[in-house]
Amino acid sequence: MGRAFEFRKERKFKRWGQMAKIFTRIGKDIVMAVKSGGGNPDTNSRLRALINNAKAANMPKENVERAIKKATSKEQEDYKEVVYEGYGPHGIAILIETATDNPTRTVANVRSYFMRGGGTLGTTGSLDFIFERKCVFKIAKAAFDAEELELDLIDFGADEVFADEDEIMIYGAFQDFGKIQKALEDKKCEIKSAEFERLPHDTKELSPEQMAEVEKLIDKFNDDDDVQNVFHTMR
Repeated sequence: MGRAFEFRKERKFKRWGQMAKIFTRIGKDIVMAVKSGGGNPDTNSRLRALINNAKAANMPKENVERAIKKATSKEQEDYKEVVYEGYGPHGIAILIETATDNPTRTVANVRSYFMRGGGTLGTTGSLDFIFERKCVFKIAKAAFDAEELELDLIDFGADEVFADEDEIMIYGAFQDFGKIQKALEDKKCEIKSAEFERLPHDTKELSPEQMAEVEKLIDKFNDDDDVQNVFHTMR
């Protein structure tokens, strides 16, 4: 099943522990998608995917509509996507994706979390060789066979397809998100979610005590309202 499957199974940190955090994250993604591609999901594929993500997270429809309306308002400030990279305790590489209307505030917070958690904030691009960015689709299994679907999607950029309980996971290159999404929609697949992940090329095993130190730092990042995603190399 490959590296993507193992990474997904072994990941230990709490990614979205609270419902409010999930809704905030998706809401920001929707605002950015509308500002870049318009508020009509029929013509904005990224917005269409995010609406599916909202449904999968049980985000109320009125919250989604509010986020779309908010994005078209002149009063709505633009969110800037900024990625921060560094090392936590015990040499664990950590990459933080943020969406912020105040980068000065965000970088100050991120630097503070690293320092207090026994880590260091690195320079932009310093971890490019450690993580590989992927698009990830989750579809309802229904009548689809994972192996046959993989053969169908290879030409559209999919490089790993596998069944996971009652769902099928599809991984592909970051830049092939649109092609894979269109292929799945053309096949009438029920797309339950569509996201981007950064998969580490290698992971590091720590003792339980060391893991607790790293998880404490990761929780600090995840609790920050500007943080969208946190990825790391801890096994």
